Amino acid sequence: MQLVVDVGNTETVVGVAPSTTEMAAHWRVSSGVPRTGDEMTALIRAFLAGDGIDEALITRGVVGSVVPSVNQVWMKTLGEITQGEVISVGPASGLPIQLDVEEPMSVGADRVVNTLAARELYRRDTIAVDLGTATTFDCITGEGVFRGGVISPGLNAGLEWLSARTAKLPNVELKPPDIVIGRRTETCIQSGVFYQAIDAVDGIVRRIKDEWDRPEAYVVATGGFADTIGTYLSTVDRIEPFLTLYGLAMAGDIIAGAS
Repeated sequence: MQLVVDVGNTETVVGVAPSTTEMAAHWRVSSGVPRTGDEMTALIRAFLAGDGIDEALITRGVVGSVVPSVNQVWMKTLGEITQGEVISVGPASGLPIQLDVEEPMSVGADRVVNTLAARELYRRDTIAVDLGTATTFDCITGEGVFRGGVISPGLNAGLEWLSARTAKLPNVELKPPDIVIGRRTETCIQSGVFYQAIDAVDGIVRRIKDEWDRPEAYVVATGGFADTIGTYLSTVDRIEPFLTLYGLAMAGDIIAGAS
């Protein structure tokens, strides 16, 4: 089994992958809470024990990070737990994909492994919509060529901005509202932010399909908010919350096999 870690700007998702298309367990931890390698190791071991997973069965660690300041902590943690190989994945990892953009070395690890996962799982032109701290749209051909995409503010950005910039508007939870027309301040905010996000994602996907000239492109939603808004998106064909973790597991197998 592999212990795969997707380090994002707000949250880090950790998964136990018995295969490249299966997660035996997964957890989320805050990326913004400073932890030493020992503290992180103890935390992950507690998660494993809580789910009844024998860490002796984990033989490899794989991490993809967009937060360089925590990379050393995660490399130490994965090394302690796996007692074996630890792989850091990025744009220079030599994966069987192509980054066909102006600055390929600047492509985030999450977008790299999303490209790999889309290539291996779908084998068709795909738009991967990653709904996290930021909302990213990745254009991936069936052959595994990353053609670029779009980066926009994440769903929480609107809620946080309203709370920070206004004196009387409260900070509310992002969740599907019962009605569009709110009858109190909190429901007005929820409706506005939620449906603004829905229409923005659907609108950008339609624009990408038009400009890319791929009207039949397969649209996959992933990321922390995929389950929250995915079913409300008219342009999404599939919700796959673990697309990035699957890509990390695939990358681990490929890189280890090549070494």
